[in-house]
Amino acid sequence: MIRFKNVSKKLGNLQVLKDTNLDIHEGQVTTLIGKSGEGKSVLLKHIIGLMTPDSGQILFRGRALSEMNRRERRDLKKRFSYMFQNNALFDSMTVFENISLPLKEGQHMKEAEIADRVHQKMAQLDLSDIDGKYPSQLSGGMKKRVALARALVTDPEIVLFDEPTTGLDPIRKNAVHSMISDYQRRFRFTAVVVSHEIPDIFYISQRIAMLQDGAIIFQGTPEEIQKSRDPQIQQFIRGLEARHDNLTGISPQTQGIKRFREAMARLQRHDVTFSVIIFTVENIDEINEKAGHLFGQTILKNFATELQRSLRITDSCSRFGLNKIMAVLPNTDGNGAQMTCAKLARQTRIQEILQEASQPGFCLSVTAGFAEVKKETSLEEVLKTAQSSQNALCEFRIC
Repeated sequence: MIRFKNVSKKLGNLQVLKDTNLDIHEGQVTTLIGKSGEGKSVLLKHIIGLMTPDSGQILFRGRALSEMNRRERRDLKKRFSYMFQNNALFDSMTVFENISLPLKEGQHMKEAEIADRVHQKMAQLDLSDIDGKYPSQLSGGMKKRVALARALVTDPEIVLFDEPTTGLDPIRKNAVHSMISDYQRRFRFTAVVVSHEIPDIFYISQRIAMLQDGAIIFQGTPEEIQKSRDPQIQQFIRGLEARHDNLTGISPQTQGIKRFREAMARLQRHDVTFSVIIFTVENIDEINEKAGHLFGQTILKNFATELQRSLRITDSCSRFGLNKIMAVLPNTDGNGAQMTCAKLARQTRIQEILQEASQPGFCLSVTAGFAEVKKETSLEEVLKTAQSSQNALCEFRIC
């Protein structure tokens, strides 16, 4: 959808972008990572047209922006929207006024049409009945939703997010990621995100691009960048990645992969059997829609805590997605893994997960798919087997 071809940009004496090449695919979330000061925000401003390159080309659906006339560029800008790093809400304006601003500035719409569009978007983002409130009266998470509603109110094709989780605690950070993923799937816009949140951002992105020394040194899937043997890439990822997932407190995905490989080595050398269980919160979208993304992430955090308490000390848990947790069970065959699933369904403590966050008529639906691992089987094959084996014996609801 958008292509950078050998784009260079100098700010003063600083070469910010140098022969940069980047592809942004339609209908996907592309996340731009890299060290602070590498020019990620400058690259975003080139996409939206706030900056123009010194050399090279930026193409939109194959056509160079430099070849478009003023009217064509103006029409193209209407397809874009931008969610700023610190929300950029106007304190002197109400929530309704903040959200309606792009419609009043860039659209020829009647007041009644603007009101209908704004209220529709507010309802979709669970912001009803706060029209007259001011940003100072809102929580951090609600301000993010207002900023997102303003970004989406024009029904853009492309939304740019410049470090959207800055200054938020782990639950709210993950709630924003969940919100971006949810609404991107729902409204089908193309998203470009600048973020330092590794590995959390990998859970919602289809593509990752890494900017270093003014150039894109990697672009591909989250799985591909984590497998990269480039020492610069691995050093950057490992430098930002914590020993524990900052939402759930369990291991991040890379540590889970490491535990799997260690168990596979023991299986191949000493025939030490092991199994894998994939726990999936099946109704996470329903939870987000009915109770909000913050509630959904709180539930996931509490479920991970309860899961870690219930498993053996030799078992390991790691986060494997927005709504998935992988457990590696050493010295456990398929029958043992199935028994573990059944035990967890019986013993999971409801109140420890729901706590004060309980909603009337609310249930948490979890499936647990398991697989006994065979020699020379890849992790991808094991995960596929585990998830395809999900069945009624391994489903449980927490109400």
